[in-house]
Amino acid sequence: MNLSRAPKDYALLLGLAIIWSGSFVFIKIGVDTVGPLTLTAARLGIAAGVLYLWLRINGERLPRDATSLKIFAFIGLFGNALPFTLISWGEIHIDSGLTAVLMGVMPVATAVLAHLFIRDEPFTTQTAIGISIGFGGLLVLIGAEARAGLTAPILAQLAVITSAICYGASATFTRYYAGHGSGKVMATGAMLAGLLWMLPVTLILEQPWQMHPGIGGLAAIAYLGLLPTALAALLFFYLVPRLGANNFAQINYLVPVLGALWGVIFLGETASWRLLTALALVLCAITIVRKRMPGR
Repeated sequence: MNLSRAPKDYALLLGLAIIWSGSFVFIKIGVDTVGPLTLTAARLGIAAGVLYLWLRINGERLPRDATSLKIFAFIGLFGNALPFTLISWGEIHIDSGLTAVLMGVMPVATAVLAHLFIRDEPFTTQTAIGISIGFGGLLVLIGAEARAGLTAPILAQLAVITSAICYGASATFTRYYAGHGSGKVMATGAMLAGLLWMLPVTLILEQPWQMHPGIGGLAAIAYLGLLPTALAALLFFYLVPRLGANNFAQINYLVPVLGALWGVIFLGETASWRLLTALALVLCAITIVRKRMPGR
C-alpha cells in the first residue's frame, strides 16, 4: 500500500462506515410508507443500474458462464435480496439503533461459517469465547422480551440476526471464490441477480404500483440505492485491496456504534442500558473472532 495515500484511504473507510451505519435510519424512514419488499427491490434496481453503467464505462462486461451465474445468484440472494428484506421488515417493529447492534454479530457468524467451509480456518477456544460473548450480547437484547413469547419485536430481532448470518454466508462464499472476477463485475452481477430474485416476489406480494410513498420514503429509496448499495459496493472493492482485509475489518467496530448513535440523534431512539451493554459485548466478540477470520 502506498503510505502517502493512507490518509485518503482511511478517510474513505470512515465515509463507508458512516454510509453503511446511516442505512438503518433511512430504512426506518422508508418502511413507514413503502413495503419492505418494494424498498429492497427499488434500492437494488437503482444500484444495479448505476453499477452496470459504471461497468460498461470501464470497458468490462458481465460473464455468462454457468459458474459465474451461480456465484451471482448466491451472492445476490444471501448478500443482497434476503438480508435487505429481513432488515427492512425488522425495522417496522424495532428501532434502527437496535438493528445496527444486532447486525454487529455478522463477523461472529462469519467466523463459524468460515470454520465449516474453509479448510485452513480451525475452530479454536478463542473463537468459541468470542462467539459466546456475542451470543451473550444477543441475550441481553432479546432475553427479557423472549419470555413474553414470539411477539412481533422478537421476530423482528430474529429476522435481523438471520440477515447477519446471510451476510456471513455471502462473505464466506465470496472468499471461497475470490479471484473469479473483478470487483466491479462481482458487485454488478450480484446486484442484478438480487434484483431478479426480488422482482417477482415484490410484484406478487406487495403490488408496489398501489403504494403512495411520501417524500421521506422516496428520499430513503434514493439514498439507499445510491449510497449504501451502489457506492458502498464500489468503495468496498476499492478499499480492501489497498488497506488489506485486516485494516478494512476495523469498520466492524464503527458500524454498530454509529448506527446506534444515528438512531438516538435523528430518530429520538433511546440508548438504554441493555442496548449499550449489548453493544459493548458485540464489540468484544468482534475483537476476539477477527483474529481467527481468514485473511486476518
